[in-house]
Amino acid sequence: MPLNLKMKISMSADKQFDALALKYNVPVPRYTSYPTMPYWENSAFDVETYKRSVKTSFYETNGKDGISLYVHLPFCESLCTYCGCNTRITKNHKVEDPYINAVLKEWIMYREIMGDAPVIREIHLGGGTPTFFSAENLNKLIGGLLDGATIHPQAEFSFEAHPANTTVAHLQTLYDLGFRRLSLGIQDFDPAVQFIINRHQTFEQVKLVTREARRIGYTSINYDLIYGLPLQTLAGLTNTMMMVAELRPERIAFYSYAHVPWIKPGQRRFTENDLPDAETKSKLCEIGRALLKSNGYLEIGMDHFALEGDELLIAERSGTLHRNFMGYTHQHTQLMVGLGVSSISDSLYAFAQNSKVLEEYLQMIGDGELPIVKGHILTFKDLVIRKHILNIMCKGHTTWDHHKMLCDTALEGLERLQPLADDGLIELDWRGLQVTPIGKKFLRNICMALDVRLWADKPSTQLFSMAI
Repeated sequence: MPLNLKMKISMSADKQFDALALKYNVPVPRYTSYPTMPYWENSAFDVETYKRSVKTSFYETNGKDGISLYVHLPFCESLCTYCGCNTRITKNHKVEDPYINAVLKEWIMYREIMGDAPVIREIHLGGGTPTFFSAENLNKLIGGLLDGATIHPQAEFSFEAHPANTTVAHLQTLYDLGFRRLSLGIQDFDPAVQFIINRHQTFEQVKLVTREARRIGYTSINYDLIYGLPLQTLAGLTNTMMMVAELRPERIAFYSYAHVPWIKPGQRRFTENDLPDAETKSKLCEIGRALLKSNGYLEIGMDHFALEGDELLIAERSGTLHRNFMGYTHQHTQLMVGLGVSSISDSLYAFAQNSKVLEEYLQMIGDGELPIVKGHILTFKDLVIRKHILNIMCKGHTTWDHHKMLCDTALEGLERLQPLADDGLIELDWRGLQVTPIGKKFLRNICMALDVRLWADKPSTQLFSMAI
């Protein structure tokens, strides 16, 4: 479907959004977890308690829902300077075998904790660049993960890929292993933007990978797009959206660039002067969203869009949409095991993160211990707030008129929610809250009002990226 460049956006709606965007453009967590990582009580965490929580969660849900696996593959041949992920830059592909062997050893440790054969509901390969690895080595990795396991009848396997290095062999090998969803990192097709963020792929490369994936049988292709990148312009983003519309991926993640150079030094390749100012970034957000909607993409949760019939959209409408460290998913598993350097696991009752340092990760695996260096055991109050935040992020509403959803810390947020209600972002009463259409653009801000740990210990320095 061609892009409708004659679309008309209400000027009054523009002005309303611009005013709210400027007001609420503050550092806010992305809420892939609660508590957010800066507020984990690492001093109270111990690995043995975490292991017991994994075993408990496994036995509570494995037979019914199965478990999810996230595998972090950190290697990239070049550094994308906008990237906030944990990466290791190298052109030496001899690192592939030792790393895969370590991940499979880590998985064996988890298999020993779980005891019985796992039912695999979800696998996601992230990075880094998963397609840095050869198709042969990816086959070795997935074969090892699935050995002795049962694949859930509703399983979904997905992987992230760089359009410039993804081959037909990658696509065919992973398809044969059960993968049906592919996510391509595009960000922007503007050559000036690609140059400054050191992320190079042509439209023709993206078109070829998309075409070959569909020919092989992949049923869902996602494109990642970012607004707020250095040197990005309204005209350039519009052109990118035109090119994306031509290829028509089933899903699109359109999200804000997170400028955190104090965490990711690679972002110092450019300066704040290269970034769009707050007003321009707000317009990039609105125009991008409007162009997506004009081409039939429907908004899901926060920052996600899909065509009619997509499983994420179906899940949102049925109230079964879920969000975890991997983002939005229509698969809801209680236990998510993260494998590889920097990966995060979630047992519902506890979070645990592996070492972010490759050498330390490999050393700990070699010593026969789980490579966990930090974590958090969730309290009852954490579980209640977590449920409210998941409801807001996935359903657009939550309620506290049920005893399971009530605790004093949840009610503490009511006063902080009132200004958001006054601005029309939510409808608020004694039973709960409902996110309004305009409020859907500010889900992170709404969730932050309930983030008791953050408000009890407000950071003195910036920990999170800006909301818009």
